[in-house]
Amino acid sequence: MATISPASDFAPATTRVAAPASTRDLRLDFYRGIAMFIILVAHISDNPWANWIPARFGFSDATEIFVFCSGMASAIAFGGAFLKKGWVMGSARTLFRIWQVYWAHIGLFFFTAMCMAALDLSGWFDRSYVDALNLQHFFDDPVPQIVGLFTLTYVPNYFDILPMYLVVLAMMPLMMGLKQLGFWAMALASVLIWAVAQTGTLALPAEPWSERQWFFNPFGWQLLFFTGFAFMRGWIPAPPVSKVLIWAAILFVVLSAPFGSWKVFLWVEAWNPAVADDIRATWPLTGEFRDKTEFGLLRYMHFLSLAYLGWVVAGDKGARLLPTGDGTAAQLWQQALNIIVKVGQQSLAVFVFSMAVARLLGVLLDIWGRDPLPVLFVNLIGFILITGVAYTAAWFKSHPWKSRK
Repeated sequence: MATISPASDFAPATTRVAAPASTRDLRLDFYRGIAMFIILVAHISDNPWANWIPARFGFSDATEIFVFCSGMASAIAFGGAFLKKGWVMGSARTLFRIWQVYWAHIGLFFFTAMCMAALDLSGWFDRSYVDALNLQHFFDDPVPQIVGLFTLTYVPNYFDILPMYLVVLAMMPLMMGLKQLGFWAMALASVLIWAVAQTGTLALPAEPWSERQWFFNPFGWQLLFFTGFAFMRGWIPAPPVSKVLIWAAILFVVLSAPFGSWKVFLWVEAWNPAVADDIRATWPLTGEFRDKTEFGLLRYMHFLSLAYLGWVVAGDKGARLLPTGDGTAAQLWQQALNIIVKVGQQSLAVFVFSMAVARLLGVLLDIWGRDPLPVLFVNLIGFILITGVAYTAAWFKSHPWKSRK
């Protein structure tokens, strides 16, 4: 994992300091890209493939990968601004990113809502896609909901992740300010905020007509974000490659599987109902400790275990991810790796697009059915589309219209 010297994170512009890593870690983009494909599969409505994503076999899921890797990427993108330009300019750089994510959230909502309304207006379906996405309140009484949408006091179902990400980003200047006192101050603040969030005290309202909260409480999830941030900044040393740690991580992941997913519970029950009953009776930690809203402790432990195994498997700087040899298999893997990494590099554009297109891909499954062949076809269409978006976004970011001279 790439690290930088933590000697000074707020050096004046006139002081010569070691520059932070300017290139992204291959492992960061690879695993973030994998998360983007999983997130697409998970959000296609009634997608049979979603029964086999990692979330069905453990406490954590692709959301944890997205948030953790976002913290690592932010350490490169924004941490460098704090390092080279000071706290004020670093905060300004973070504010600019918040501005971009905010409008991505607003645009995603209105585009998706428009698509659902157009489907209902078409008269082609005997179901309401507006109701299926729980948007009937918005269309029935749009004036207060538009105000709520722009002030983040109305966070509809399905549009939860970006608001959480916005608040976590907004906490970065605070955390970087505390870092001037020492890493212990930042770490303690993050842990204390997370602990208070577990009590429900910091819950944010998601809609005015009910007591529903934000599905992702940013004050809980910030712990994971700043863990990734601290790893990439070098404030937390990379763990050693140890057989003891490897087996501990494997055992935790494997042994927690029956408690991390009701799908596995059903398998256990089919094998031996008495064992399933014993598990339910003797394992109380299937509630708040695995809660997704406040980011329960078991989710944190499960993800760190998976992250450690992924870090070991990938090797130093992702060396084991690279193909060996020049055969057909190596060439195919290199092409697949290029695609996954590109998707990971353009994660915001890919995420926003995938959330919008996933609903439309679900409509195709409603039309064609959910037998294996149409399900395969629809998911592959989705993979091709988000890959195209990643390469298109990268092309635009390269400013090809500028002179290369």
